[in-house]
Amino acid sequence: MDLSNGVPRFVVGGLPDAAVIQSEGRVRAALRNCGYQIPSRVVTINLAPAHLPKQGPSFDLPIALAILAAEGKLGQRPLPEVLVLGELGLDGALRPVRGVLPAALRAKRQGLAGVLVPKQNAAEATLVDDLPVYPLRSLPEAVEKLSGGLCNVDPEARADRLPVAPSPGPDLAEVRGQAFAKRALEIAAAGGHNLLMVGPPGSGKSMLAQRLPSILPPLDSRDALEVACAYSVAGQLDPGAALPRRPPFRAPHHTASVAGLVGGGSVPRPGEIALAHRGVLFLDELPEFSRGALEALRQPLESGRVLLARASGWVSFPAQVQLVAAMNPCPCGYLGDNRRSCTCPPSVIQRYRNRVSGPLVDRFDLTIEVPALSYPELKTDGGEASAAVLRRVESARRRQRERQGDGRRNADLAPAELGRWAKPDLDGEDLLEQAMQRLGLSARGLHRVQRVARTIADLAGRSHIAASDLAEAVSYRALDRNGK
Repeated sequence: MDLSNGVPRFVVGGLPDAAVIQSEGRVRAALRNCGYQIPSRVVTINLAPAHLPKQGPSFDLPIALAILAAEGKLGQRPLPEVLVLGELGLDGALRPVRGVLPAALRAKRQGLAGVLVPKQNAAEATLVDDLPVYPLRSLPEAVEKLSGGLCNVDPEARADRLPVAPSPGPDLAEVRGQAFAKRALEIAAAGGHNLLMVGPPGSGKSMLAQRLPSILPPLDSRDALEVACAYSVAGQLDPGAALPRRPPFRAPHHTASVAGLVGGGSVPRPGEIALAHRGVLFLDELPEFSRGALEALRQPLESGRVLLARASGWVSFPAQVQLVAAMNPCPCGYLGDNRRSCTCPPSVIQRYRNRVSGPLVDRFDLTIEVPALSYPELKTDGGEASAAVLRRVESARRRQRERQGDGRRNADLAPAELGRWAKPDLDGEDLLEQAMQRLGLSARGLHRVQRVARTIADLAGRSHIAASDLAEAVSYRALDRNGK
């Protein structure tokens, strides 16, 4: 920041967006209404590095403090090296901003003395351990903190820390019948596998998908912090909410655009796949999504990251998700249903299914049929509760950690690792060869069968893969059997 003689004006450099350029009016009004004299000089603000775009009103407070420091209003002592964020109201009151959590993590890595943030963002910033947080309500309070050398940390900053607690969710016991689909859901949860369900309307596809988070292991502190960072950048982290322990579940509408699913914008923001990091991305009515949006998911599903390139640079968001999708077997929804006849001509059915490309379907480890339920099936008990299934899933995940390392699920096994951890016996080799010939499996599809078989063996507590495990894994390739 620089003050120089000349016609009074406010100059902001460093590729500011409209919100940053308009900070002049907010800063001038806040300074005047808080009783500070506005310098009648040329005020030059340089937002370094100059080649990266700057976005949002979080620069208001640091700009105002820089002006006061240049005028000698913050005392003569050297100012502490701290991170300052906040939007100014015209009366000098501070308003919350987004992206505080990742900014606080960066401040800790750089060894700064603390962070000064609006009071509404204090709980979010205190998620970073061993980093002093100074919650502020107004510009004068920020001046007092800095001019006093940050002597005291407001005790209510820690009192406002987001609590660590799991959140309740729908239970698997509420789903009647569908034993085959529930088994596939358990396998998907145990190995982190992608799942596609095909069935008529009302068969329970959405109910099953919504209950997948209830049988997924809770997030550890590191993963929960990653999820919270994504929501903070997107401006969707509720200041009063608990730190997420249950894996996120995102279910965007089928009208979502490419930018909505994978992220975008001139200054890129995370999309649904990044907000589902470490959790579930559920795409209901899969063929109704635009072809471009679905194809944009293919690369992130393989790499676990979204890389958005722009003329000004690139941004990478973590996107290690479990993709779950549901679709009808045909446009009317009743192909193969014993209760109602399908009215769709074969050409219409094929055109409907072709909306989902073969390469995308190939990225689902499990593709199952979810048939309509009869009245007696609807009257049966729901079966096991989520808590009982979760214990088996956690046991299988523990075996995977011990064998493959922390955080490595069976769905993440590289082809080279399958020969070590998922090598079939002679009977299994024969079964895989027959499956590849009869179902037309690609190399990727064959590897996915092996990964699913590895998970089935883990659920059974076996160190080796049996032919029966491979046979069950092949049974979860419904679209291959149907000639998709």
